[in-house]
Amino acid sequence: MESPFVLACQRPSFEMPEGVSYLDAAAWSPLPRAVRAAGEAGILAKSRPWDHSRADFPRQTERARALAAGLIGATADDIAIVGSVSHAMATVAHNLKPAPGGRILRVADEFPSLCLPFDRLADRHGLSIEIVERPEDGDWTAALLTAIARQGAPPLAIATLTPAHWTDGTLIDLDQIAPTVRAAGAVLVIDATQAAGAMPIDVARWQPDFLAFPTYKWTLGPYGLAFLYAAPHRQDGLPLEENRGNRPPAQGARRFDRGELHDPVALPMAAEGLALIAEWGTEPISRYLGRLTQRLADGCGELGLIAPPQERRMPHILGLRRPNGLPENLIARLAERRVFASERGGGLRLSPHVWANEGDIDTCLAALAALL
Repeated sequence: MESPFVLACQRPSFEMPEGVSYLDAAAWSPLPRAVRAAGEAGILAKSRPWDHSRADFPRQTERARALAAGLIGATADDIAIVGSVSHAMATVAHNLKPAPGGRILRVADEFPSLCLPFDRLADRHGLSIEIVERPEDGDWTAALLTAIARQGAPPLAIATLTPAHWTDGTLIDLDQIAPTVRAAGAVLVIDATQAAGAMPIDVARWQPDFLAFPTYKWTLGPYGLAFLYAAPHRQDGLPLEENRGNRPPAQGARRFDRGELHDPVALPMAAEGLALIAEWGTEPISRYLGRLTQRLADGCGELGLIAPPQERRMPHILGLRRPNGLPENLIARLAERRVFASERGGGLRLSPHVWANEGDIDTCLAALAALL
């Protein structure tokens, strides 16, 4: 059943003044006050190590690991701590040994970290890369299902997918696609960068072989840190880097942990961000953001900007296009009006998080009306 909890705007948790309309969480998020405080405490501990026992740091590491696991319905033993999603994906590719002649499936204009290590893997093992082009009707899900089932195609070896296209939030429905990938006997690798923290994720439902997400976007944490989920049958591999902490007797996904693991600054910050997400709940967050992006979609539609239909986009990211293209320097000109967004793939990408309120939407729409 859907949670009855209605999330209120969490702007007081951030250092964001009124008059700033920051709608760029898909790029990176500001830090909540509690996350900043955790980072400052960590800096103090590193600045004055004689006053702080190093024995405290592993506990912070494991707290972050457990909270990351809880976010996606996994156990702490299923989670590796790595430096980035690109680190995670390189680890994944390092541990796959597909039979020659198969294909790797991805969507067009995919983020490089989900492409480059698998391009190298394809070269090593004699695989082909199949890129599903952007469908005219915006239905990535149907296009991917068609590609998976295409008669005469090489056998599907690996699908590297995301829950939404990173440029515009258009939906890639893994509830439909994941069972089809598994039925084909293929490896499912998920980059949840633009999903974790903003929508419910359950690895028991999708059953990926691997799933990764960073902390600096929707989970409100620091830069330079990410988590890698490895399914139980994928936990006997080798890490990219060898260190004392990830060698036997380390078990489970900890075998893929990075070196210099117990960062006294980043791991406590990540834990605080994840704790806030757990407190608010991903379902209430998703509903809250869906209301904001729908208001943006309605208002932008009156200005001649075209959004994907609501049923074909994620609630927290809104991609907007204009028939004749966006005005030159639109992002910089919006920033002059204290509205912050991104241009991706020739479109305007708006991505609010829990700090955003109705006033931010009004400010954004007024700025767009003036500039368009």
